[in-house]
Amino acid sequence: MDNPVDHIVDLGLVNYIKHPTNPNYIVFRFADHHRADSFEAMLIEKEIWFEKEKQEGRTNKVYILFGVHKNDYNITMRINYDVEARHKQRFIRPRGLRYGLIVGSIIIMTLAVLGYCNQQGKLNSINNTNQPLIDGHLSE
Repeated sequence: MDNPVDHIVDLGLVNYIKHPTNPNYIVFRFADHHRADSFEAMLIEKEIWFEKEKQEGRTNKVYILFGVHKNDYNITMRINYDVEARHKQRFIRPRGLRYGLIVGSIIIMTLAVLGYCNQQGKLNSINNTNQPLIDGHLSE
């Protein structure tokens, strides 16, 4: 059986799985030691019993694993979300690029709205003249 902690199909959307041998436990996995340290500190603060282990993954990446009883699942998930929130990184890190993308999007949306309004004005003027259209042009 493949290693469920470092499965080849894992997309990294969640950092926890059911324990491979004991269904009463959930295994949380961290590749970043800062997040693992924060997670461990919060587990100790909340007085939640856990087991900790390090395991080398398929790509020589070292994972820090925490085994937590499933009775503490809800509290542990809140801790996991708090840790992720504290250590999250911006999707677009350079500030100039981030704000440039916002300004560029606003400019494109403004041009789209102006083009739509301008086209509506042309359509209204064509409808008011009551002239038939031939191949998309006014007949004379």
